[in-house]
Amino acid sequence: MPITPLMPVYPRCGVRPVRGEGCYLIGERGERYLDFAAGIAVNALGHGHPKLVKAIADQAATLMHVSNLYGSPQGEHFAQRLVDASFADTVFFTNSGVEAVECAIKTARRYHYASGNPQRHDLITFNQAFHGRSLGTISATNQAKMRDGFEPLLPGFKYAPYNDLDAALALIDDHTAGFLLETVQGEGGVTAGSEAFIQGLRKACDEHGLLLVLDEVQCGYGRTGKMWAYEHYGIEPDIMAVAKGIGGGFPLGACLATEEAAKGMVIGTHGSTYGGNPLAMAAGEAVLDVILGDGFLEGVTKTGERLRGALEQMIPNHDMFVETRGKGLMLGIKLADSADARAFVGHLRDNHGLLTVSAGENVVRILPPLVIEESHITEFVQKMSEGARSFAPVPA
Repeated sequence: MPITPLMPVYPRCGVRPVRGEGCYLIGERGERYLDFAAGIAVNALGHGHPKLVKAIADQAATLMHVSNLYGSPQGEHFAQRLVDASFADTVFFTNSGVEAVECAIKTARRYHYASGNPQRHDLITFNQAFHGRSLGTISATNQAKMRDGFEPLLPGFKYAPYNDLDAALALIDDHTAGFLLETVQGEGGVTAGSEAFIQGLRKACDEHGLLLVLDEVQCGYGRTGKMWAYEHYGIEPDIMAVAKGIGGGFPLGACLATEEAAKGMVIGTHGSTYGGNPLAMAAGEAVLDVILGDGFLEGVTKTGERLRGALEQMIPNHDMFVETRGKGLMLGIKLADSADARAFVGHLRDNHGLLTVSAGENVVRILPPLVIEESHITEFVQKMSEGARSFAPVPA
Protein backbone atom coordinates (compact mmCIF):
# COMPACT_ATOMS: atom_id res chain seq x y z
CA MET A 1 0.00 0.00 0.00
CA PRO A 2 1.30 3.52 -0.72
CA ILE A 3 2.00 5.87 2.18
CA THR A 4 -0.92 8.02 1.05
CA PRO A 5 -3.98 6.99 -0.99
CA LEU A 6 -3.42 10.00 -3.28
CA MET A 7 -1.89 9.17 -6.67
CA PRO A 8 1.77 10.20 -6.34
CA VAL A 9 1.95 12.64 -9.25
CA TYR A 10 2.89 15.66 -7.10
CA PRO A 11 6.20 16.10 -5.25
CA ARG A 12 4.30 17.19 -2.13
CA CYS A 13 6.31 19.09 0.47
CA GLY A 14 5.92 19.12 4.24
CA VAL A 15 3.54 22.09 4.32
CA ARG A 16 0.05 20.81 5.21
CA PRO A 17 -2.34 23.78 5.35
CA VAL A 18 -5.56 23.48 7.29
CA ARG A 19 -6.59 27.14 7.46
CA GLY A 20 -6.05 30.42 5.66
CA GLU A 21 -6.23 33.99 6.95
CA GLY A 22 -5.85 36.78 4.43
CA CYS A 23 -2.33 36.52 3.02
CA TYR A 24 -1.26 33.69 5.35
CA LEU A 25 -1.64 29.92 5.43
CA ILE A 26 -1.65 28.00 8.72
CA GLY A 27 -0.40 24.41 8.88
CA GLU A 28 -1.80 21.56 10.93
CA ARG A 29 0.74 22.22 13.71
CA GLY A 30 -0.16 25.91 13.84
CA GLU A 31 2.82 27.15 11.81
CA ARG A 32 2.20 30.31 9.72
CA TYR A 33 3.38 30.96 6.18
CA LEU A 34 3.34 34.22 4.23
CA ASP A 35 1.61 33.10 1.06
CA PHE A 36 3.16 34.72 -2.00
CA ALA A 37 2.14 31.75 -4.16
CA ALA A 38 -1.63 32.15 -3.71
CA GLY A 39 -2.40 28.68 -5.00
CA ILE A 40 -0.36 29.56 -8.11
CA ALA A 41 -2.24 32.82 -8.77
CA VAL A 42 -5.64 31.40 -7.77
CA ASN A 43 -6.38 33.02 -4.40
CA ALA A 44 -6.69 36.52 -5.82
CA LEU A 45 -8.48 37.84 -2.74
CA GLY A 46 -6.38 35.89 -0.29
CA HIS A 47 -7.85 33.32 2.08
CA GLY A 48 -11.24 33.65 3.75
CA HIS A 49 -12.27 36.90 2.06
CA PRO A 50 -15.62 37.71 3.73
CA LYS A 51 -17.46 38.69 0.55
CA LEU A 52 -16.44 35.51 -1.27
CA VAL A 53 -17.14 33.29 1.74
CA LYS A 54 -20.60 34.76 2.21
CA ALA A 55 -21.48 34.46 -1.49
CA ILE A 56 -20.54 30.77 -1.53
CA ALA A 57 -22.35 30.00 1.74
CA ASP A 58 -25.52 31.82 0.70
CA GLN A 59 -25.61 30.17 -2.72
CA ALA A 60 -24.83 26.72 -1.30
CA ALA A 61 -27.91 27.05 0.85
CA THR A 62 -30.01 28.09 -2.15
CA LEU A 63 -28.99 26.06 -5.22
CA MET A 64 -25.65 24.43 -6.02
CA HIS A 65 -26.12 22.55 -9.27
CA VAL A 66 -28.57 22.03 -12.07
CA SER A 67 -28.05 20.61 -15.53
CA ASN A 68 -27.15 22.83 -18.47
CA LEU A 69 -30.29 21.40 -20.06
CA TYR A 70 -32.05 24.23 -18.22
CA GLY A 71 -31.85 27.99 -18.43
CA SER A 72 -29.19 29.70 -16.35
CA PRO A 73 -30.08 33.14 -15.01
CA GLN A 74 -26.93 33.01 -12.87
CA GLY A 75 -24.70 32.15 -15.81
CA GLU A 76 -26.29 34.70 -18.11
CA HIS A 77 -25.78 37.51 -15.61
CA PHE A 78 -22.15 36.68 -14.88
CA ALA A 79 -21.34 36.10 -18.55
CA GLN A 80 -22.77 39.50 -19.45
CA ARG A 81 -20.54 41.16 -16.88
CA LEU A 82 -17.48 39.45 -18.37
CA VAL A 83 -18.54 40.49 -21.85
CA ASP A 84 -18.97 44.07 -20.68
CA ALA A 85 -15.48 44.00 -19.12
CA SER A 86 -13.65 42.48 -22.12
CA PHE A 87 -13.37 42.16 -25.87
CA ALA A 88 -15.77 39.22 -25.95
CA ASP A 89 -19.36 38.73 -27.08
CA THR A 90 -19.90 35.24 -25.70
CA VAL A 91 -18.68 33.03 -22.84
CA PHE A 92 -18.48 29.29 -22.11
CA PHE A 93 -17.96 28.43 -18.44
CA THR A 94 -15.63 25.63 -17.39
CA ASN A 95 -14.33 24.22 -14.11
CA SER A 96 -10.63 24.82 -14.73
CA GLY A 97 -8.02 26.51 -16.86
CA VAL A 98 -7.20 23.44 -18.91
CA GLU A 99 -10.87 23.05 -19.82
CA ALA A 100 -10.96 26.70 -20.86
CA VAL A 101 -7.93 26.20 -23.13
CA GLU A 102 -9.44 23.03 -24.61
CA CYS A 103 -12.61 25.01 -25.40
CA ALA A 104 -10.47 27.74 -26.98
CA ILE A 105 -8.69 25.21 -29.21
CA LYS A 106 -12.00 23.68 -30.28
CA THR A 107 -13.49 27.11 -30.93
CA ALA A 108 -10.57 28.07 -33.17
CA ARG A 109 -10.74 24.89 -35.20
CA ARG A 110 -14.50 25.00 -35.48
CA TYR A 111 -14.38 28.60 -36.73
CA HIS A 112 -12.43 27.61 -39.82
CA TYR A 113 -14.59 24.53 -40.32
CA ALA A 114 -17.71 26.71 -40.25
CA SER A 115 -16.02 29.16 -42.62
CA GLY A 116 -15.52 26.45 -45.24
CA ASN A 117 -11.80 25.98 -44.53
CA PRO A 118 -11.57 22.71 -42.55
CA GLN A 119 -7.93 22.32 -43.60
CA ARG A 120 -7.06 25.25 -41.32
CA HIS A 121 -6.65 23.29 -38.12
CA ASP A 122 -3.07 23.96 -36.99
CA LEU A 123 -2.26 26.32 -34.13
CA ILE A 124 1.17 27.87 -33.84
CA THR A 125 2.23 27.74 -30.18
CA PHE A 126 5.42 28.68 -28.36
CA ASN A 127 8.39 27.13 -26.61
CA GLN A 128 8.23 26.94 -22.80
CA ALA A 129 4.44 27.28 -22.91
CA PHE A 130 2.19 25.74 -20.29
CA HIS A 131 -1.46 25.35 -21.26
CA GLY A 132 -2.53 22.50 -18.97
CA ARG A 133 -2.21 18.74 -18.57
CA SER A 134 -4.88 17.28 -20.86
CA LEU A 135 -3.78 15.41 -23.97
CA GLY A 136 -4.77 18.39 -26.09
CA THR A 137 -2.89 20.95 -24.05
CA ILE A 138 0.29 18.91 -23.59
CA SER A 139 0.25 18.54 -27.37
CA ALA A 140 0.24 22.35 -27.56
CA THR A 141 3.61 22.55 -25.81
CA ASN A 142 6.97 21.13 -26.80
CA GLN A 143 8.12 20.52 -23.22
CA ALA A 144 9.27 16.93 -22.96
CA LYS A 145 8.64 16.79 -19.20
CA MET A 146 4.89 17.03 -19.85
CA ARG A 147 4.74 14.94 -23.02
CA ASP A 148 7.00 11.95 -22.42
CA GLY A 149 5.08 8.70 -22.05
CA PHE A 150 1.78 10.09 -23.33
CA GLU A 151 2.28 9.64 -27.06
CA PRO A 152 0.66 9.59 -29.53
CA LEU A 153 -0.20 13.23 -28.98
CA LEU A 154 -2.84 15.33 -30.71
CA PRO A 155 -1.66 16.58 -34.11
CA GLY A 156 -2.22 20.14 -35.26
CA PHE A 157 0.42 22.18 -33.42
CA LYS A 158 3.65 23.87 -34.48
CA TYR A 159 6.14 25.49 -32.13
CA ALA A 160 8.17 28.69 -32.31
CA PRO A 161 10.42 30.49 -29.81
CA TYR A 162 8.47 32.89 -27.61
CA ASN A 163 8.95 36.58 -28.47
CA ASP A 164 10.38 35.64 -31.90
CA LEU A 165 7.88 37.14 -34.32
CA ASP A 166 9.78 36.22 -37.49
CA ALA A 167 9.99 32.56 -36.46
CA ALA A 168 6.27 32.46 -35.75
CA LEU A 169 5.31 34.10 -39.03
CA ALA A 170 7.56 31.69 -40.95
CA LEU A 171 5.36 28.79 -39.78
CA ILE A 172 2.15 30.13 -41.34
CA ASP A 173 0.85 27.98 -44.18
CA ASP A 174 -2.45 26.89 -45.73
CA HIS A 175 -3.24 24.74 -42.66
CA THR A 176 -2.76 27.45 -40.04
CA ALA A 177 -5.75 28.32 -37.88
CA GLY A 178 -4.05 30.89 -35.67
CA PHE A 179 -1.69 31.44 -32.74
CA LEU A 180 -2.10 30.14 -29.18
CA LEU A 181 0.01 31.80 -26.51
CA GLU A 182 0.21 33.10 -22.97
CA THR A 183 0.29 36.89 -23.00
CA VAL A 184 2.75 36.56 -20.11
CA GLN A 185 4.30 33.13 -19.77
CA GLY A 186 4.01 31.82 -16.22
CA GLU A 187 5.46 28.35 -15.72
CA GLY A 188 7.87 29.04 -18.59
CA GLY A 189 9.72 31.74 -16.65
CA VAL A 190 7.44 34.75 -16.03
CA THR A 191 8.28 36.15 -19.45
CA ALA A 192 6.08 38.93 -20.80
CA GLY A 193 5.43 39.13 -24.50
CA SER A 194 7.13 42.11 -26.10
CA GLU A 195 4.96 44.79 -27.65
CA ALA A 196 6.35 44.07 -31.12
CA PHE A 197 5.66 40.35 -30.69
CA ILE A 198 2.07 40.57 -29.45
CA GLN A 199 1.09 43.35 -31.83
CA GLY A 200 2.83 41.57 -34.70
CA LEU A 201 0.84 38.39 -34.12
CA ARG A 202 -2.40 40.40 -34.08
CA LYS A 203 -1.44 42.05 -37.37
CA ALA A 204 -0.60 38.70 -38.95
CA CYS A 205 -3.97 37.29 -37.90
CA ASP A 206 -5.78 40.22 -39.47
CA GLU A 207 -3.80 39.90 -42.70
CA HIS A 208 -4.14 36.13 -43.07
CA GLY A 209 -7.64 35.52 -41.67
CA LEU A 210 -6.27 33.73 -38.59
CA LEU A 211 -7.35 33.75 -34.95
CA LEU A 212 -5.37 35.12 -32.03
CA VAL A 213 -6.02 32.81 -29.06
CA LEU A 214 -4.69 34.00 -25.72
CA ASP A 215 -4.19 31.89 -22.63
CA GLU A 216 -4.66 34.29 -19.72
CA VAL A 217 -5.39 31.58 -17.18
CA GLN A 218 -2.54 32.84 -14.99
CA CYS A 219 -1.85 36.37 -16.23
CA GLY A 220 -5.46 37.57 -16.60
CA TYR A 221 -8.07 38.76 -14.13
CA GLY A 222 -6.20 41.69 -12.61
CA ARG A 223 -2.96 39.83 -12.01
CA THR A 224 -0.86 42.29 -14.09
CA GLY A 225 -2.63 45.42 -12.85
CA LYS A 226 -5.10 45.52 -15.71
CA MET A 227 -8.20 43.37 -15.94
CA TRP A 228 -6.62 41.48 -18.85
CA ALA A 229 -2.94 41.30 -19.74
CA TYR A 230 -3.68 41.98 -23.43
CA GLU A 231 -4.69 45.53 -22.45
CA HIS A 232 -0.99 46.36 -21.96
CA TYR A 233 -0.49 45.89 -25.70
CA GLY A 234 -3.36 47.87 -27.21
CA ILE A 235 -4.80 44.80 -28.97
CA GLU A 236 -7.70 42.41 -28.53
CA PRO A 237 -7.73 38.64 -29.08
CA ASP A 238 -10.40 36.64 -30.89
CA ILE A 239 -10.57 33.93 -28.22
CA MET A 240 -9.24 33.84 -24.66
CA ALA A 241 -9.04 31.26 -21.87
CA VAL A 242 -9.25 32.46 -18.27
CA ALA A 243 -9.38 30.72 -14.88
CA LYS A 244 -7.37 30.78 -11.61
CA GLY A 245 -8.26 34.19 -10.14
CA ILE A 246 -11.75 34.20 -11.66
CA GLY A 247 -13.11 32.09 -8.78
CA GLY A 248 -10.74 33.23 -6.05
CA GLY A 249 -10.19 29.58 -5.06
CA PHE A 250 -13.47 28.08 -6.22
CA PRO A 251 -13.01 25.84 -9.32
CA LEU A 252 -14.01 28.03 -12.25
CA GLY A 253 -12.78 28.94 -15.71
CA ALA A 254 -14.13 30.46 -18.88
CA CYS A 255 -13.53 30.64 -22.61
CA LEU A 256 -14.32 34.09 -24.00
CA ALA A 257 -14.73 34.80 -27.71
CA THR A 258 -16.04 37.26 -30.23
CA GLU A 259 -19.30 36.37 -31.94
CA GLU A 260 -17.43 35.83 -35.20
CA ALA A 261 -14.75 33.57 -33.69
CA ALA A 262 -17.40 31.47 -31.93
CA LYS A 263 -19.70 31.11 -34.91
CA GLY A 264 -18.94 27.40 -35.22
CA MET A 265 -19.80 26.62 -31.60
CA VAL A 266 -23.44 25.72 -32.08
CA ILE A 267 -25.75 23.31 -30.24
CA GLY A 268 -24.08 19.94 -29.68
CA THR A 269 -20.48 21.02 -30.35
CA HIS A 270 -19.37 21.39 -26.73
CA GLY A 271 -20.57 20.90 -23.18
CA SER A 272 -19.79 20.50 -19.49
CA THR A 273 -21.74 18.81 -16.72
CA TYR A 274 -20.61 21.19 -13.99
CA GLY A 275 -19.60 24.23 -16.04
CA GLY A 276 -21.51 27.36 -15.07
CA ASN A 277 -23.19 25.85 -12.02
CA PRO A 278 -24.94 28.36 -9.73
CA LEU A 279 -22.39 27.95 -6.93
CA ALA A 280 -19.49 28.76 -9.24
CA MET A 281 -21.36 31.72 -10.67
CA ALA A 282 -21.93 33.14 -7.20
CA ALA A 283 -18.23 32.83 -6.41
CA GLY A 284 -17.32 34.45 -9.72
CA GLU A 285 -19.69 37.35 -9.16
CA ALA A 286 -18.23 38.03 -5.72
CA VAL A 287 -14.65 38.07 -7.00
CA LEU A 288 -15.59 40.30 -9.92
CA ASP A 289 -17.35 42.74 -7.59
CA VAL A 290 -14.09 43.25 -5.74
CA ILE A 291 -11.78 43.38 -8.76
CA LEU A 292 -13.98 45.85 -10.64
CA GLY A 293 -14.47 47.94 -7.51
CA ASP A 294 -13.27 51.54 -7.45
CA GLY A 295 -9.50 51.75 -7.43
CA PHE A 296 -8.81 48.02 -7.08
CA LEU A 297 -6.87 47.49 -10.31
CA GLU A 298 -5.04 50.78 -9.84
CA GLY A 299 -4.09 49.49 -6.41
CA VAL A 300 -2.70 46.27 -7.91
CA THR A 301 -0.58 48.34 -10.29
CA LYS A 302 0.78 50.52 -7.49
CA THR A 303 1.40 47.55 -5.19
CA GLY A 304 3.15 45.72 -8.03
CA GLU A 305 5.38 48.72 -8.64
CA ARG A 306 6.25 48.96 -4.93
CA LEU A 307 7.02 45.25 -4.74
CA ARG A 308 9.12 45.31 -7.89
CA GLY A 309 10.99 48.38 -6.69
CA ALA A 310 11.73 46.71 -3.37
CA LEU A 311 13.01 43.60 -5.14
CA GLU A 312 15.22 45.62 -7.45
CA GLN A 313 16.72 47.38 -4.43
CA MET A 314 17.38 43.99 -2.81
CA ILE A 315 18.88 42.23 -5.84
CA PRO A 316 22.29 43.98 -5.85
CA ASN A 317 22.84 42.83 -2.26
CA HIS A 318 22.84 39.14 -3.22
CA ASP A 319 24.94 37.51 -5.94
CA MET A 320 22.36 34.77 -6.49
CA PHE A 321 19.73 37.17 -7.91
CA VAL A 322 20.00 38.29 -11.54
CA GLU A 323 16.87 40.24 -12.53
CA THR A 324 13.15 40.78 -11.99
CA ARG A 325 10.54 39.86 -14.59
CA GLY A 326 6.82 40.16 -15.20
CA LYS A 327 4.06 42.71 -14.73
CA GLY A 328 1.91 43.87 -11.81
CA LEU A 329 1.71 41.16 -9.15
CA MET A 330 2.90 38.46 -11.53
CA LEU A 331 6.61 38.78 -10.90
CA GLY A 332 9.66 36.57 -11.07
CA ILE A 333 13.26 36.69 -9.94
CA LYS A 334 15.77 34.94 -12.15
CA LEU A 335 18.54 33.25 -10.19
CA ALA A 336 22.17 32.89 -11.15
CA ASP A 337 23.30 29.52 -12.47
CA SER A 338 24.98 28.83 -9.12
CA ALA A 339 21.59 28.56 -7.40
CA ASP A 340 18.61 26.33 -8.19
CA ALA A 341 15.18 27.98 -8.13
CA ARG A 342 13.32 24.88 -6.95
CA ALA A 343 15.77 24.34 -4.11
CA PHE A 344 15.59 28.00 -3.11
CA VAL A 345 11.78 27.91 -3.07
CA GLY A 346 12.00 24.93 -0.72
CA HIS A 347 14.52 26.73 1.47
CA LEU A 348 12.28 29.81 1.79
CA ARG A 349 9.32 27.60 2.63
CA ASP A 350 10.98 25.31 5.15
CA ASN A 351 13.29 27.77 6.88
CA HIS A 352 11.66 31.17 6.55
CA GLY A 353 7.91 30.53 6.35
CA LEU A 354 7.62 32.06 2.89
CA LEU A 355 5.69 30.43 0.05
CA THR A 356 6.72 31.07 -3.56
CA VAL A 357 6.71 28.93 -6.74
CA SER A 358 9.51 27.91 -9.06
CA ALA A 359 9.31 28.33 -12.83
CA GLY A 360 11.33 27.62 -15.94
CA GLU A 361 14.58 29.41 -16.77
CA ASN A 362 15.60 29.17 -13.09
CA VAL A 363 13.02 31.71 -11.97
CA VAL A 364 11.22 32.08 -8.63
CA ARG A 365 7.60 33.08 -9.22
CA ILE A 366 6.05 35.70 -6.94
CA LEU A 367 2.25 35.52 -7.11
CA PRO A 368 0.77 37.05 -3.96
CA PRO A 369 -2.92 37.70 -3.36
CA LEU A 370 -3.95 40.89 -5.12
CA VAL A 371 -4.94 42.34 -1.73
CA ILE A 372 -1.45 42.48 -0.17
CA GLU A 373 -0.51 45.58 1.78
CA GLU A 374 2.73 47.42 2.49
CA SER A 375 3.38 45.32 5.59
CA HIS A 376 3.27 42.14 3.51
CA ILE A 377 5.77 43.56 1.02
CA THR A 378 8.12 44.51 3.86
CA GLU A 379 7.85 41.05 5.41
CA PHE A 380 8.31 39.37 2.04
CA VAL A 381 11.47 41.25 1.10
CA GLN A 382 12.92 40.67 4.58
CA LYS A 383 12.29 36.92 4.32
CA MET A 384 13.70 36.79 0.78
CA SER A 385 16.83 38.60 1.85
CA GLU A 386 17.28 36.42 4.93
CA GLY A 387 16.68 33.36 2.79
CA ALA A 388 19.32 34.42 0.29
CA ARG A 389 21.88 34.91 3.06
CA SER A 390 21.22 31.49 4.60
CA PHE A 391 20.86 29.53 1.35
CA ALA A 392 23.68 27.19 0.34
CA PRO A 393 23.89 27.44 -3.45
CA VAL A 394 24.49 24.43 -5.63
CA PRO A 395 28.23 24.18 -6.37
CA ALA A 396 29.13 25.43 -9.85
